[in-house]
Amino acid sequence: MVRRTRNIRHAAVLAATVLLSAGLTPAAFAAGAPSTPGPDAAELSGFWTAARMTAARPGDTGPGDTGQDESMAARTTEPTVDGPRPGEVIPPSKSFDGIPQAGTFFWTDASGTGRTCSGAVVRSPGHNLVLSAGHCLKGYSGSSPKRHLAFVPQYHDGLTPFGIFPVQDNGVYVSQQYYDKGEHAGAAYDFGFAVTEANQDGQRLEDAADGVELLTGSGYAHAPVRMIGYPGGAQKPLECLSKTTKWASDDSADPGTFERIACAGFVGGTSGGPMLVARPGGWGVIGVIGGYHTGGNTPQVSYSAYFGPATQALYKAATTGAPPAGPTS
Repeated sequence: MVRRTRNIRHAAVLAATVLLSAGLTPAAFAAGAPSTPGPDAAELSGFWTAARMTAARPGDTGPGDTGQDESMAARTTEPTVDGPRPGEVIPPSKSFDGIPQAGTFFWTDASGTGRTCSGAVVRSPGHNLVLSAGHCLKGYSGSSPKRHLAFVPQYHDGLTPFGIFPVQDNGVYVSQQYYDKGEHAGAAYDFGFAVTEANQDGQRLEDAADGVELLTGSGYAHAPVRMIGYPGGAQKPLECLSKTTKWASDDSADPGTFERIACAGFVGGTSGGPMLVARPGGWGVIGVIGGYHTGGNTPQVSYSAYFGPATQALYKAATTGAPPAGPTS
């Protein structure tokens, strides 16, 4: 496996500058200090070979096909009430080698089949947090059986440029409202976080791959927006430049208001992929593919749950080590 090295001295100076500007003390930084590589990182590095990763199938492709507790709506089915508007121009997408801050989860379902879903590294005090869709992560709450769950930033062509990062036990955070309401009635809560362990080199995720800023309460309309996702079965991610607008649900089964974005080719596997806007010094994330119809019934139009107080509360829980929510039955 190939990993990229970084200039440690430069990273240390940059980290110190950020800490001082944020008012954090050296003790606060030490609390999130990297751990030595654990057995999970070594095991997953050996398990997720290039062959296994390239053979993995999307984890968001429909009833009975995910190993999750509930079926997920297919992103390639015929549209019902969502999809392109008459005469709407759909911006094209293209495959590329990706960016360090975006990547894909790998896990095995109950049958042992490899699965994938997209995600993004978000900045956090512990330097160890991934943002994705709730419907990608909800099957891993509490004492769910071990499924080789790991995150690979900038995965492409069977390569792991920054290593493989195991997800901590009880490290998956999805809103209680999403568990209670389900993926359709709870579509407005379709986001989640995963807390990772160090990779096989002892690096924390954000230290290895950098991160994006979580933006909440930023409104629905943004342009330009860079959307990235990992189509199931493809060896490279997709990217597309478009804009988001406000979408008020016209489907009573999936109530709420969502961000809507038109981009061609975002099929199964791209759920959880970030919607990014440029920020000083990097990227901010305003949404992830999910929400209305678990991201949309067509590959031309995608959606995101709106990032507001509920998203901020879930981020706080994930970054403070609060007990994660889970199914009530």
